[in-house]
Amino acid sequence: MQKQKFGLVLPIILISYLMILLDNSIVFTSTVKIAQDLQMDAQSLAWVTNAYALTFGGLLMLGGRAGDMIGRRKVFISGLTLFTIGSLLVGLAQNGALIIAMRALQGVGSAILAPTTLALLMDNYTGNMRTRAIAYYGATAGIGASFGLVIGGLIASYFSWRVGFLLNVPVGLVLLVLTLKVVPQTKGQGGRLDWVGAVTSVIGFAGLIYSINGAYARVAAGVVAVVFLALFGLAESRIAHPLMPLRLFADNERSSAYIARFFYLGAMISYFFLVPQAMQNVYGYTPLLAALGFLPETIPQFISATVLARLNNRFTNNQLLVTGVVITLAGLIMGALIGIQGGYFWALAMPMVIIGIGQGLSLSPLTVAGVAHTDPVIAGAASGVVNTAHQIGGSFGLSVIVALTSGFTKAAVSYDHAAVLMAGFMVIALLATLNIVRRTTKSEEN
Repeated sequence: MQKQKFGLVLPIILISYLMILLDNSIVFTSTVKIAQDLQMDAQSLAWVTNAYALTFGGLLMLGGRAGDMIGRRKVFISGLTLFTIGSLLVGLAQNGALIIAMRALQGVGSAILAPTTLALLMDNYTGNMRTRAIAYYGATAGIGASFGLVIGGLIASYFSWRVGFLLNVPVGLVLLVLTLKVVPQTKGQGGRLDWVGAVTSVIGFAGLIYSINGAYARVAAGVVAVVFLALFGLAESRIAHPLMPLRLFADNERSSAYIARFFYLGAMISYFFLVPQAMQNVYGYTPLLAALGFLPETIPQFISATVLARLNNRFTNNQLLVTGVVITLAGLIMGALIGIQGGYFWALAMPMVIIGIGQGLSLSPLTVAGVAHTDPVIAGAASGVVNTAHQIGGSFGLSVIVALTSGFTKAAVSYDHAAVLMAGFMVIALLATLNIVRRTTKSEEN
């Protein structure tokens, strides 16, 4: 019997997804060059990541819902178009304000594009082909995170950081043409989108992050954040089909998993953002060397995530989750105790191996806990909240850490203080995961 072929739909999906992942990783190894070219300080530089994460995380649930209601292909094309235009304008940006604004536009495109890629995969493949396609999709995530750093380092070292963004333009145009030709049209379910929830959440979260890490009117931003987040909660309690049904938080396992993911990513996004800078500013590494120097984290992460499926047959999700978070915390504590001046091997490489193993064991169990005990009506919304906690948590953590360390003029001193704060965020994540185990054990006893 001849083996069925995937055709062009799967490559379109995987390349689109990879483009989003690579772009985010490229930023981590290009920040020093971006700061030099556009005269950006540490706080404004953090917004190159934060602006993207806020619009991505804030609109992710809306993007997934739009695909259901309007039709996957239409929404996929819209997201791909916005992401491609945003990439072009980021690559052409001549000042800090413009690159931050265009990274926000990229985030909007990603929020529309990312959930639709997986939905298109589910629409176009069934049975064994779907299983294989999902495996390729998961592998793409690992490859994008690991090799995006290397590609970013190569580009920043030998060309310009702008090239990493401008390359998205021809790739995006080719993908748009292929999508119009080969991806089948799908009919949406109809209904009304929760625009009120989407707008109030994005303004509320953006105000919160700016109140922590902004340059001007931070108190006013804090007031705006409180008002709009309250309006968001009120809207979600009254709208018939909310983006974030509040009953998601009634289950202890889910609500604790959201808190754990929020602080876990607060630590890890800060780590990915700050370590490549520390290698360049303290050790004098080129962007390429900094990217290669990060492989002791990304390779163990990829390997441990790969063997996780087999471990699931022997251990419970909660056991794997706690183990993963404890291992990650151990790596962060080791790096914080040694200090960046302890040299690359002991201060970074060895902790990275430990952190990579922990991260590979943690993220999938965190996702499982975040969608636990959901009925079909709220399963999609639960997945959206998981991804929102992922993006907003990373942005919140990075903003807090940058705000608390930006006053240190020496790069080594600034990083050492940041390392302690990252470990502190992970302690909170561990406490939240232990709360899952405690409540679960108590429920089983009753």
